[in-house]
Amino acid sequence: MLFLMKRNLEYSPVYLKKAKKLAQKNPQLRKPYTEVLEKLVANPFNPLLHMHPLTGKLKGKYACTLTYDLRIVFKLSDDIVHLLDIGSHDDVY
Repeated sequence: MLFLMKRNLEYSPVYLKKAKKLAQKNPQLRKPYTEVLEKLVANPFNPLLHMHPLTGKLKGKYACTLTYDLRIVFKLSDDIVHLLDIGSHDDVY
């Protein structure tokens, strides 16, 4: 039997600033955003997140899909999901 550990979220200052701006411009993203964060906390490897490791200057970090064009960039440690960046595909990569 596999037991998944529930993780905590940690927000970088850059992430908080961008997430706030994104929420103000796109209030319709509130529900999908909340759902993605809940999935990240429960299991960052949930296939619905389309989580993938990054390469190049972002090696060691991961990204997941919020919408078709929006991504969340994060790092994983033992019990923390460190949210680093949020934005369009071109913006965060």
